[in-house]
Amino acid sequence: MDRITLRLPPDLTHRFDAAAADQGGRSRLLRRLMEGAAQAPLPTPREGPPTARSGKLTLRLGEADLRLLEVEAAAMGLSRTQWSAALIRRRLHDRPQFSRPEALALIEVRRELRRIGVNVNQIARALNTTVMDGAVLDLELAQLGAFQAEISAWVDALGEAFEGNLAYWAPAS
Repeated sequence: MDRITLRLPPDLTHRFDAAAADQGGRSRLLRRLMEGAAQAPLPTPREGPPTARSGKLTLRLGEADLRLLEVEAAAMGLSRTQWSAALIRRRLHDRPQFSRPEALALIEVRRELRRIGVNVNQIARALNTTVMDGAVLDLELAQLGAFQAEISAWVDALGEAFEGNLAYWAPAS
């Protein structure tokens, strides 16, 4: 028989073992899942650009370097492989590399900027379509100024996030 080996995070292994316990164990459940997948019709090849291939890079490090790598990766919330790949991608593509929490935070920033932009558009539309007395107009203009300040603060924060990320992955000088 052939053998397939894969590496899994411990929590996934524990959850799979729990699911497999009532089904005859790991091997039996895996065999059943693979047989089901093999019975499914093969997807028809689609026209278009070829799918991106990935390659495997094996890297051997000394114990001290491996420990330092694990500390750095854990500090970023990444696995050793994810951290190493991010470092390589940063150097190859000269773009920031974000961990999952950082990426989620940037998505939230984008959401906030969009919300603010919608509010600014509503105020601008209202200012363009209505005739207002001085006090109401001053209030609306003040609110626009507050939104402008908030947008500037978010844009500055984004710039700092990108600069900090680029500095983190930059080679030590």
